[in-house]
Amino acid sequence: MEISSSIVTAKKWLDKNEVIAIPTETVYGLAASIYSQKAVKSIYAIKNRPATNPLIVHIKSERELYKYAQNLPIKAKILAKTFWPGPLTLVLPKTDLVPSYITANKDTVAIRVPNHSLTLELLETLDYPLAAPSANPSNQVSSTTAKHVEKYFKETLPFVLDGGDCSRGLESTIVGFEKGEPVIYRLGALTIEQIELVVGRVKIKAVLKDSETPITPGMFHKHYAPKTPFYVVKDVALFLETISVKNIVYIAHQFSIIHPKVKQQLVLSEKGDIEEMASNLYKTLLQADILDGDIIVTTWFENKNLGMSINDRLKRASAK
Repeated sequence: MEISSSIVTAKKWLDKNEVIAIPTETVYGLAASIYSQKAVKSIYAIKNRPATNPLIVHIKSERELYKYAQNLPIKAKILAKTFWPGPLTLVLPKTDLVPSYITANKDTVAIRVPNHSLTLELLETLDYPLAAPSANPSNQVSSTTAKHVEKYFKETLPFVLDGGDCSRGLESTIVGFEKGEPVIYRLGALTIEQIELVVGRVKIKAVLKDSETPITPGMFHKHYAPKTPFYVVKDVALFLETISVKNIVYIAHQFSIIHPKVKQQLVLSEKGDIEEMASNLYKTLLQADILDGDIIVTTWFENKNLGMSINDRLKRASAK
């Protein structure tokens, strides 16, 4: 596996119908031309991703949206104009330019413009959009650095376009439309409050059981999970008194704790900055997973703004 910031090399591999990893502001993605069925099949195989789970299409600009999506509700146009490039994915009726193997045979496409200068520069050199789900095996913690990608896929990917650490650290927020009104299918780096300031009240779609078929990517209830048993609690002191294990890795929001059962601690943001906490979440989960604790424990966030999106990821990561 080669890791570099060379757009020329990235384009070379993509033009050869290969899968590479690319950076975005949210997480790293496994990228391939939407017109290479061979490469798209490889994405599903590499990730061990269910064939019923559609992929997100990454385009270079808002003006490209109208080539790949049609019959756009007014509020979809407003959201795209307001938040692109950025961590917003829109689910819209697709045009014939989007192959059905990208959308799991659905007549809608999940589409966004990523806000990462290197990937936008790459997209400008390409004659095709990129399918790019998160660069992690299905259900495991998403990659936010090139090194994370290397750890997962060093035997299966030829190249990682190294764009540094992802600035947002949570996947994009996915918004679909029912009777022209926006519906959040997946909470993410763009908060519900930010969306509602622009288009008014939106509702949130419930996550799915693993036996159900997803409308869009990112809808399953178990996801983003470390291998070590992971618990999210309201009161960490009370929880520690009620369990028998004695080798605990604790992920603190801001302040460390002193307790004989807590052997190792990681802090999301010593400044107490919620955006830094979100950016560091996956990195910290991956770090905690290699510390050989019996369990990993953290606490819930206040369920508003970005805290709501972080809680969504914690809930799925700890799902049994």
